[in-house]
Amino acid sequence: MPANTTASSGPSDAKKPGRKKGRRARLFVLVLVLALVAGVGYGTYWSVSTVRASYPQTTGSMTLDGLSGEVEVKRDAYGIPQIYADTDADLFRAQGFVHAQDRFWEMDVRRHMTSGRLSEMFGSGQVETDSFLRTLGWRQVAQKEYDEVLDEGTKKNLRSYAEGVNAYLKGKEGRDISVEYAALGLTNDYRPGEWTPVDSVAWLKAMAWDLRGNMQDEIDRSLLTSRLDKDQIEDLYPGYPYKQHKPIVESGAVSPVTGKFDPEATPSDNVGSATPEGAAEGLNTQLSALSDTLDAIPALLGPNGNGIGSNSWVVDGKHTTSGKALLANDPHLAPMLPSLWYQMGLHCRELSESCQYDTAGYTFSGMPGVIIGHNQDVSWGLTNLGADVTDLFLEKVSDDGYLYDGKTRSFKTREETIKVAGGKDRKITVRATNNGPLVSDRSKELDKVGQKAPVSNAAPDRADGYAVALKWTALEPGRSMDAVFELNRAKDFTTFRAAAEKFEVPSQNLIYADTEGNIGYQAPGRIPVRSEGYDGTRPAPGWDPDYAWKGYIPFDELPYEYNPDRGFIVTANQAVIDEKKYPYLLTEDWGYGARSQRINDLLTQKIKGGEKVSTDDMQKIQMDDFSEIAALLAPELKKINISDPSVREAQKLLEGWDYSQASDSAAAAYFNGVWRNILKLAFGNKLPKEMRVKGDCINVPPAKNSGPADQQKRLVRECGQRDGDTAQPDGGDRWFQVVREIVDDQDNAWWKAPARGREKALESRDDLFARAMEDARWELTAKLGKNIDTWSWGRLHRLTLTNQTLGTEGPGLLQRALNRGPWNLGGGEAAVNATGWNAASGYEVVWVPSMRMVVNVGDWDKSRWINLSGASGHAFHAHYTDQTDKWVDGELLDWSYGKEAVDAATVDTLTLKP
Repeated sequence: MPANTTASSGPSDAKKPGRKKGRRARLFVLVLVLALVAGVGYGTYWSVSTVRASYPQTTGSMTLDGLSGEVEVKRDAYGIPQIYADTDADLFRAQGFVHAQDRFWEMDVRRHMTSGRLSEMFGSGQVETDSFLRTLGWRQVAQKEYDEVLDEGTKKNLRSYAEGVNAYLKGKEGRDISVEYAALGLTNDYRPGEWTPVDSVAWLKAMAWDLRGNMQDEIDRSLLTSRLDKDQIEDLYPGYPYKQHKPIVESGAVSPVTGKFDPEATPSDNVGSATPEGAAEGLNTQLSALSDTLDAIPALLGPNGNGIGSNSWVVDGKHTTSGKALLANDPHLAPMLPSLWYQMGLHCRELSESCQYDTAGYTFSGMPGVIIGHNQDVSWGLTNLGADVTDLFLEKVSDDGYLYDGKTRSFKTREETIKVAGGKDRKITVRATNNGPLVSDRSKELDKVGQKAPVSNAAPDRADGYAVALKWTALEPGRSMDAVFELNRAKDFTTFRAAAEKFEVPSQNLIYADTEGNIGYQAPGRIPVRSEGYDGTRPAPGWDPDYAWKGYIPFDELPYEYNPDRGFIVTANQAVIDEKKYPYLLTEDWGYGARSQRINDLLTQKIKGGEKVSTDDMQKIQMDDFSEIAALLAPELKKINISDPSVREAQKLLEGWDYSQASDSAAAAYFNGVWRNILKLAFGNKLPKEMRVKGDCINVPPAKNSGPADQQKRLVRECGQRDGDTAQPDGGDRWFQVVREIVDDQDNAWWKAPARGREKALESRDDLFARAMEDARWELTAKLGKNIDTWSWGRLHRLTLTNQTLGTEGPGLLQRALNRGPWNLGGGEAAVNATGWNAASGYEVVWVPSMRMVVNVGDWDKSRWINLSGASGHAFHAHYTDQTDKWVDGELLDWSYGKEAVDAATVDTLTLKP
């Protein structure tokens, strides 16, 4: 049957940046055809029908092997499916089928990534990445979870899902599945294999990897030792500002009576973690090799670090216009095409023991169930908790094994064969200690890691250096897949918490609301208990048993809240609980709370003013683009005496500015330019090359202890080495706090900088601010023109949606055909509307609210949602990016859930028959 390719999309506006007319979309189809023709060289003819061959059938009926009864797939005008079935098995079988219809290329690439098999699809360029991923062993852990840990009901659902995916694949050539396979087929005879339940489980490892906590900070602290002293490094990692930014849980403690966390308990004195002493100070700059390796791992969720996060908050029914709870969520992830999320409803026609689900929300293609959303009784949302669940261990190794507690122990080893498209197989040996796999084995440079690592006198002879092992909670089998299905079935706060107990990896902030107006929060996760005196912020000596993990924080002792008096709960990657009120170390590297406090302030202002919170209010808060750092610095910048009339002209933009970062704001453009240059002058030029952005070259003194005193007086040319998405200073709210703590100290050493050309040295804060204002004026003149009346933040701050494989690595014509944008955006780094950018490298958007939802709990059909792109992963399909324009404008779509509302919104119905 012919594929249905018609669907209505949102209204277009040709006057707005980034809008795509239908005519342009048709031209892109022709561009792709031309790109494919140009790439063949074998006389193969490609047509528009080739591009459209993989579009899914969405109307009529089809036979689906294994079904016990008919299943209906009802799609609305945006292609969002609602599935209706009579058994769990049929429901998840249909979910797998529908995911594969729209997103199988994405699913296939993802499972090859999680199993370290990208080389089978894309050739030798992926061997290094595959080697590192094989060393981590995600696939082996996922297999063990499936074989030994997961509940039998979970495994049945996973098998049903896989059967649905394979039913879709049956009898299809690559070009029938996705146009990317057609393009890949020009150079590779790759054919997709069958889907397995373990392919779904392994996806959780990729999710956990991108949300792994402070591993990059751990590396960066070590790299900083080559250029900065201990006090300077501590300046760049200040403590969490509890006085300015409230934690998630504002009261409670682990009860000395019950041994469990009690939201009403009073904390004991001196329960915080001890100050770390005697830990390994860090590694030398050769750790940059590991940092480069991490950058090369495909980040499905986004650049790891302060930017990765999310907003979520929930307001109880006493404080809303509807009298029902309201819940909002918008995860901040890497912009990608298609979006990571797939909207879907999973409905049993009648709830029973054999059909237990009536849930809707955001799913991951490749995994059964709903990740974020609601069922008939409760709603839930997720943000990254940020717990420190990784540690790097220095290991003293020899041909015989590794040293631990004074004895040499044998490595755990396994052989891995990496198949390479168009090339010879590669074989690697994976070695592991009791602290985890040796990640240093995957880099020639890392073979010598630790040659100069400062460690205590008690450390063993370093010989050729120490190896580096990775300890990570996700490398142990867990029950997170069980948790997904239990969340989907939760009926109240008790069953919600029972599900949360199994959500072990990655550790997430879970918020909750139910139809009775109740709200709640739970911090779940497998979070290690470290030795007293060690805080996990720097690599540890693996040979010393005093640094070994002592177990995990018991779930009953993890913080939670239920119906707090303030009437709302906010989670936005800030500290979970005041460290003085909690006996365990969760992390030393929280987000610093700029977004969370802004949300807190807006809700408090509304509620204390006697007003009720509406769905519109929740939506408006999601788009709030207030800049906390601008509110701190702009008043000081306006006081600077500027003599250059062109710079003074730009400075005047800050007068009367309300610190909002709308797309059309010239003031926001100029301030963010000044902020970027303040960071570079005060901090960036003083960081080691391993942390600065590639291409950033400056003259610096040699590294500490690099030679005789006379040599150290000479300047050397040094260029940055890090990828732009992860370079420092990135300008996130950690840097807000760094600057806040020194802004009133005119003579602080960080404000000083050497002379530059004919310009004098900087001796004070105001000297540096003046130079930054000047540099920003000329930087923006080069980018936006001399006339400041034409400046706007959105012209600097642009979003491009990129196909995650051929859209980044394919031929130029193919990239232009598969990718979309740019769009001019408002918002910014650490704003609630978190359109993140990395100040070290420029203004382009590197992470975004990947979706937005506002759930009207109990009055479900009044809920709203939006996705970054669209339901379809097929280039040029009507639903490829049909939600993006509305997403840019901060609009949300109506979210139908009840059968009558779904039927009213349905434009296509596909019946799947046994």
